[in-house]
Amino acid sequence: MRIGDVVFIKKGISEIIGRGIIESDYIFMPERSEYKHIRKVKWTNSGNWEHPGQAVLKTLTDITAYTDYVQKLEVLIAGDNEEVELELKDEIIYEKYSDDDFLSEVFIEPEQYETLVSLLKNKKNLILQGAPGVGKTFTAKRLAYSVIGEKDTSRVMMVQFHQSYSYEDFIMGFRPTKDGFELAQGPFYTFCKNAQDDIDRDYFFIIDEINRGNLSKIFGELLMLIENDKRGEKLRLLYSNELFSVPKNVYIIGLMNTADRSLALIDYALRRRFAFYEIEPGFDSSGFQTIIESSNHDKFANLIACVKELNELISKDESLGDGFRIGHSYFCTNDEITDYWLSSVINFEIIPLLNEYWFDEKSKIENWTKKLRGVLND
Repeated sequence: MRIGDVVFIKKGISEIIGRGIIESDYIFMPERSEYKHIRKVKWTNSGNWEHPGQAVLKTLTDITAYTDYVQKLEVLIAGDNEEVELELKDEIIYEKYSDDDFLSEVFIEPEQYETLVSLLKNKKNLILQGAPGVGKTFTAKRLAYSVIGEKDTSRVMMVQFHQSYSYEDFIMGFRPTKDGFELAQGPFYTFCKNAQDDIDRDYFFIIDEINRGNLSKIFGELLMLIENDKRGEKLRLLYSNELFSVPKNVYIIGLMNTADRSLALIDYALRRRFAFYEIEPGFDSSGFQTIIESSNHDKFANLIACVKELNELISKDESLGDGFRIGHSYFCTNDEITDYWLSSVINFEIIPLLNEYWFDEKSKIENWTKKLRGVLND
């Protein structure tokens, strides 16, 4: 909330009892026995009005984007025959973002970018998988921005799955309140509703660590609805008894670390609903070569050559493979590339990773520790 925002007060799901304008920032009042977290409000109207239809169950809902709904509430309170002029907030202008911008920031080649966009458009659901440090999260957000055409953060949402994540966290479920329990909407439900009201524009939902969660449990009945040819079809939700669909303009991008041994394989029912794309270390890309040249640091180029050699060994290792290679993002920085910075990357990021990979092969760890550190000492 901000000063100047208009608030409507509802009672239950069928009655509006007031309208006001926020006049202060957040205030904490410890001397009060209850409701200690407040804002000052100038109440412009109070009374009893029948809500148009059924109101949402949430205690606090941001309805700014639902201009038709806001207009109905204003007309309801002001009088059915009165025209109401709404004070609209300034339109947010987002920075433009093109495929050229994507290729200048993400270390893949143009044909690979075209493949990514094609997979996303055709399948609706895409998983970017790869070794640690290949820039999966960075790539996912920039891919979304490039398809949208601008860095519109209102149409890109990101969550992270984990072992305790559930349907109730993702779609909706009952949450405890001071008076009992309340049905709360999850991020994916809310995101789909927003996209449904803006069907002519694309929306992107990004799921980090998608294979850390129990996917069948998290998606529930939506496991069918996210399929490309099932978009727009409706199923009744578990908790709200509401017919719900996943809009055709929602794209799902999952991120998966292929080097995490603790993760279970993705459920086959979910696997066939996604296209899978392997993000490779981008040391040989034209974008990363530009970074090496602009760094003007001979040891940096030599260190990258050593890491590429290390990656070849990791690829051939029967207990590891391509999914355990070291990614280029370890060596990307906005700061000046110095001996001290390179030493920090080697000692506190790369070597600990090798200790995990070859925990039972001390000789390999010692050999590559000596090689990597030796590059900087030459």
